[in-house]
Amino acid sequence: MPFVYLLRCRDGSLYAGATVDLARRLAEHAAGRASRYTRARLPVALFFSREVATWSEALREEARLKRLRRAEKLALGAPQRRRQRRQPQAARRGAGARKR
Repeated sequence: MPFVYLLRCRDGSLYAGATVDLARRLAEHAAGRASRYTRARLPVALFFSREVATWSEALREEARLKRLRRAEKLALGAPQRRRQRRQPQAARRGAGARKR
């Protein structure tokens, strides 16, 4: 199923996109092969993503995201950020990570 996503760029700007394979597209952005905009603002990090039912819906949602004001875009990522902060420290590091 398709996804719509927002990336946070190095300069703090947000980039909206749509894709069928989110992991592959994020790797392309990270490698500087996905778009001119993000290539000039590496590194980028996934800020928000949502799975949608059809490609048509993904393109409509991407266009809607691009029309939002910055504050509205930031509010989309806020619930995801809160969930990440509530996880215990060990869960965020992962099972194989070493303590510092």
